[in-house]
Amino acid sequence: MQSLKERTYAIEEAFLSPFACKSKDKHKRDYAEQPCDMRTEFQRDRDRIIYCKAFRRLKNKTQVFFSPEGDHYVTRLTHTLDVAQIARSIARALSLNEDLTEAIALGHDLGHTPFGHSGERILNKLNPSGFRHNEQSVRVVEVLEKDGKGLNLTYEVRDGILNHKKSGTPSTLEGKCVSVADRIAYINHDLDDAVRAGILKYSDVPKGIRDILGNSSRERINTAISSVYRHSAGKNCVEMEEEVERAGEQLRSFMFEHVYLTEASRKEEEKAERMLTAMYGYFINTPDALPLTFKNMIEKYGRERVVSDYISSMTDRYAVYTFNKLFIPSGWTFIDEK
Repeated sequence: MQSLKERTYAIEEAFLSPFACKSKDKHKRDYAEQPCDMRTEFQRDRDRIIYCKAFRRLKNKTQVFFSPEGDHYVTRLTHTLDVAQIARSIARALSLNEDLTEAIALGHDLGHTPFGHSGERILNKLNPSGFRHNEQSVRVVEVLEKDGKGLNLTYEVRDGILNHKKSGTPSTLEGKCVSVADRIAYINHDLDDAVRAGILKYSDVPKGIRDILGNSSRERINTAISSVYRHSAGKNCVEMEEEVERAGEQLRSFMFEHVYLTEASRKEEEKAERMLTAMYGYFINTPDALPLTFKNMIEKYGRERVVSDYISSMTDRYAVYTFNKLFIPSGWTFIDEK
């Protein structure tokens, strides 16, 4: 009887594009493992990411708005799920490997800092070697998870995670699906959050952009995915049509001007910078205060790298808690004198 994994191989061979990354091909891990009887290598990677600690922490990490009070603002976790959904839709349309695409998407932001890209910019200034969240995401899956053992993911998944930024060059089309999906997702849900927060109205988006992309998140995402399909189907590429790509970049520039780099956001980033700078300096000078798992890595990786590892792993709430614990005096309880 044909095994479930063999059936998956047969389905991929029959239906996937010749440009797809097939699950039956050999896929390199840092160290060899006994194959799973049921799951392909990419399905195993997806499952490992979902069950790792860094993935769970994404629910309490900022996307755009710091520690928002409302229940419906996007977090780093919901952003990740958005990217996975859009990336799988693109992969399905182009007959690419959905399992590989999903694994990359679910892992692409595991290394993100508290306080979103503000936290990333701050750690990049503090660490002499710099800090980039895509590189940190790879470090999470290669080194930090499982108490320093890492997840031992396949090369293709790690490559897609590393190269998911627009400037990256993924080695697979599935990695390119995630890169495109990331840009589609964050622009659209960040716009929704800005409207929800009262910063913008949908009608504030220039009409020329709305005429091309659409007037709602659903329309804009559908426009983008449809454009990728029309331009890339049957080809060795994952790209939008020039007009849609240009409109998307114009919307991104609009968001930077009216949401990401406003005076209000700069003031919040200044607060985050004071907080993270104080904690970074404290742990550099007091490494014994680090949790044991991180402290044990200092000899191999150096203080700056390990302190960045620890701070970037924090959720927004845990960063605030740690700062208060380290720098805010505890109140005294006085005995009532009568």
